[in-house]
Amino acid sequence: MEIKMLDFPLHLNNEEIPPLAMALGYFDGVHRGHRQVILEAKRNAKKLGLKSAVMTLDPHPSVVLKKSGRNMQSITPLSEKIEIIADLGIDYLFIVHFTADFANLLPQEFVDQFLIGLNVKHVVAGFDYTYGRMGKGTMETLTFHSREQFTFTTVPKFTCGDEKVSSTWIRKLLNEGETEQLSQLLGRYYTTSGIVVHGDKRGRTIGFPTANVELNEEYIVPPVGVYAARFKVKGKWYNGVCNLGYKPTFKNEAAAKPSIEVHLFDFNRDIYGEKVQVEWHRYLRKEQKFSGIDELVAQIEKDKQNAIDYFQENNLPKSSLFLRNDG
Repeated sequence: MEIKMLDFPLHLNNEEIPPLAMALGYFDGVHRGHRQVILEAKRNAKKLGLKSAVMTLDPHPSVVLKKSGRNMQSITPLSEKIEIIADLGIDYLFIVHFTADFANLLPQEFVDQFLIGLNVKHVVAGFDYTYGRMGKGTMETLTFHSREQFTFTTVPKFTCGDEKVSSTWIRKLLNEGETEQLSQLLGRYYTTSGIVVHGDKRGRTIGFPTANVELNEEYIVPPVGVYAARFKVKGKWYNGVCNLGYKPTFKNEAAAKPSIEVHLFDFNRDIYGEKVQVEWHRYLRKEQKFSGIDELVAQIEKDKQNAIDYFQENNLPKSSLFLRNDG
């Protein structure tokens, strides 16, 4: 997949770009509804003899429009979004730097510069997609704004049960610790990526060595607690139990942010400095302060067994990037 970073005003020779079928959206989470849009663009590209493309924005519009001055925590930060879209077999990814000037573009100006100007011949977007200043452009107005330079497909609402699958719903479940339900909406389990760093090394002294993971981007993390989790390092998945929290048994004052510590079953290797993924599964219990080491060790044994039972009950594939084939 070829990645092109775009700024406004656009300085790109469209003669360098082949005719495209392009999916439009922010796509945080690249959930099952988003994949309907992206794969529809891919199908149309094949049918019409075009290259497939996705256009997304960075940073999230709310960061710029609300002038928050900081990055927004994401379901899929940009690097992970790129990886998932690439795995869907898309030819081009256009990442538009979202600024106040870009947000001020009239709907017609957006279409002229970022669709017609990018040699787009077919557009695919969800039924509620908007574009241009204050979101005044909609899928209904696209017929007029297209200047008959491209055709388009509107993808209907994608639901799970009776509710629309959305990034908002996924964020709500994440914030409530309902990690086990996320695969129904994402089509995969929720993951966060980071680097294994040195910690207190206290776990190894009590028989439960852990990998301490420092997140490398602004992910949404579930609530503090203990989770059954999987862990990917050097291309291989391992089962484990993860403590997300502040280690109250050993520390009187809470740290600025919670730590992520994963105890892996049947694993004994030095992986400091490795890039890893934590895949969040079942919430097991809240974090608590114990009266001493013996009580803590007894509880960790229970947590480990509960996690082992969970993984035995759920015969998971070796790779769970896409659990559901919606294409």
